[in-house]
Amino acid sequence: MKERDLLLKCVELAKEKKAFDILSMEIKGISVIADYFLLLSASNPTQARAICDYVDDEMSQLDRPPLRKEGYGDARWIILDFGGLLLHIFQPLEREYYNLERLWADAPVERF
Repeated sequence: MKERDLLLKCVELAKEKKAFDILSMEIKGISVIADYFLLLSASNPTQARAICDYVDDEMSQLDRPPLRKEGYGDARWIILDFGGLLLHIFQPLEREYYNLERLWADAPVERF
């Protein structure tokens, strides 16, 4: 599965669990961290964990499990690392505070 296809599949899965304010940032050529960031918001920690679990389970069934998972415990900012894609699941206050959109302002953005 190419990185762009992985991104679109994660968007679809996140939407199924009612994620909102979904956007991707293409950071390849800007950073060696990944090709894409996928940022999305969840209303509360329970929803953030549900999105995380669902994406993790579904992508694992497609033989593309995340390499790492961070932040699941408090679920304020969960990161699923798929190698070329970093999926960020934020609570609204954390998303506003860390403002990755501003930090990576040079990256092309796509809203979903």
